[in-house]
Amino acid sequence: MAALLDANVLFALLWPAHSHHKRAQRWFAAHARRGWATTPLTQAAFVRLASNSALTGVAVSPFEAAAILDANLGHPGHQFWSADFGLSEALRIVSAPILGYRQVTDAYLLATAARHRARLVTFDRGVSELVLDPAARARLIEVLEQPESK
Repeated sequence: MAALLDANVLFALLWPAHSHHKRAQRWFAAHARRGWATTPLTQAAFVRLASNSALTGVAVSPFEAAAILDANLGHPGHQFWSADFGLSEALRIVSAPILGYRQVTDAYLLATAARHRARLVTFDRGVSELVLDPAARARLIEVLEQPESK
């Protein structure tokens, strides 16, 4: 089953200084051969996060961040999934009501994964709240455990 990487996993995977980089790399090493995907939303989020010097500690331009992303999208398991349906459809696919503005993008990514018969891989435990049925939740979402903080 292919996996759609949430922006937090994509950023951790491609940014070596990220606190969850090793965890993302372990997941990728074990699962990338099955296929992994990005979308316009996750790619844009990577560039936004990587070019935020307050977050990364270094000044990387959006152009440089996009080059880092592009260098990794040549992986043989990568698939690009376009945003080819509207938000209203995405909200119908998600089984739980959207309770806050932070869940809107999560719902769209989750619906994208569902449309591709794939799983959304994330560090965000809150995404699980968007799927009420436990069996569907297990099929659609993989939450990567975050390492203990030191």
